[in-house]
Amino acid sequence: MAATGLDVFDRTLQTTNLWLDELMETVGPQRQVAWHTLGAVLRPLRDRLPIELAAHLGAQLPLLVRGLYYDQWHPAGHPEKIRDADAFLQRVGEGLEDTRPVNVEDATRAVFALLGSHLPQGQVEKVRNALPANIRRLWPAHGEGAGGWQGSAGKTSDEQQHRRQS
Repeated sequence: MAATGLDVFDRTLQTTNLWLDELMETVGPQRQVAWHTLGAVLRPLRDRLPIELAAHLGAQLPLLVRGLYYDQWHPAGHPEKIRDADAFLQRVGEGLEDTRPVNVEDATRAVFALLGSHLPQGQVEKVRNALPANIRRLWPAHGEGAGGWQGSAGKTSDEQQHRRQS
């Protein structure tokens, strides 16, 4: 029996849970942390992209993830001028301030890998190419899915802690 009684809701719940399961391989076993991580990476990505490309990317996301992506979006004044990886990772870290410690760079790479493995490759390439080279380097190579990113899930050593403090 369907969980909600509406196919569109059941599909997006299933797809979103699959995405979170993949992300939890990097950020650890807490679904809530994976959800916050997904949003913490998607929002700075959205804000760095030209508005038209940001909208095209949003249209490719599962319905629930799309809501997370568009949360708090004010397109006036965009794209933001996040020019380097450190500034991008700082923005991601700010989005993770209310969760347990997460390695921000690993989390960012895992979300980028997730997008790369689930979205049309042409859309992914357009998004990647719209980013400055040093942010683009955070995006794993084509075909390296979120589960393939070997991050620091569950590790809490000082060198693998989140980069919020820098």
